[in-house]
Amino acid sequence: MAPITRPLGLTALAITLAAVLAPVFYRYASPYVATLSPYLVSLSPSISGIIGRDVEPTPVFFNCLPHTYTTEIVSLDPLLIYIDKFLAPAEIDALLEAGEPEFAPSRVYKSGRNQGTSDRTSSSAALPRDNPAVQCVLARAEGFLGTMLDPSRDDIGPPQLVRYTAGQRFNRHRDWYERPQPVRKGMLGRGKSWNRIASFFAILQDQCTGGETWFPLVNTTAPSKIDGEGRKFWRRPEEGGLAFRPVAGNAVFWVNLFANGTGDQRTVHAGLPVEEGLKTAMNIWPRKFYE
Repeated sequence: MAPITRPLGLTALAITLAAVLAPVFYRYASPYVATLSPYLVSLSPSISGIIGRDVEPTPVFFNCLPHTYTTEIVSLDPLLIYIDKFLAPAEIDALLEAGEPEFAPSRVYKSGRNQGTSDRTSSSAALPRDNPAVQCVLARAEGFLGTMLDPSRDDIGPPQLVRYTAGQRFNRHRDWYERPQPVRKGMLGRGKSWNRIASFFAILQDQCTGGETWFPLVNTTAPSKIDGEGRKFWRRPEEGGLAFRPVAGNAVFWVNLFANGTGDQRTVHAGLPVEEGLKTAMNIWPRKFYE
């Protein structure tokens, strides 16, 4: 009896469907996979033994494409801008892939050194600046800044991913330093000292309740935009200020320093506790250098 073979057309159709659906599955399943990653890692030796080879992750191939976003000035003084669709879905996937292996308990720079603190209970991951997706997003951030940075001496700074799970938070803090910091070996800017002139906080994963970014000293008369489900992008808490809901792809930008280089106390902010689920975001802190 001749062997029964499947029509090549059906095989091709199956492969095509798998290729189309895989990115969709990854985008919506990745937050839950990230939550379970410690358990998956512990199981990997057993899985490898069963299938007889090591399991290698499938890389996310990235191409930096032209991208359009929209902005809204929420506060003029201090300057705070809401950026809608700052990140594209493919960029989010590639950034997550680049940072996922590097997550560790978040630290703060205090008393001249990086250290852990109960004020910040999230996890953080440094992103490699030579990664194509990182370069793509940093170039967009530099374009957004315009003349705020001097390309001959200033630097967009190394980006960072930050992740919050249930109960995790970052209490009130500011991104700028009380005094400009001395230049350290390996920095790309030119000068003797530097400070964070501005901040971008972009959301990558928003499968959570809670987890708003709260600016207690920033106010606005502008009504919040509303998404397709009728939810506001920001609200006015009873305690005052503005609280921005995490929305994947969107970002908040604000200026940290006055023109004379001193810090603006009104930019103090907090990452409110995540109630359930997971939030992942990207910090970009442009650096201004001084002689």
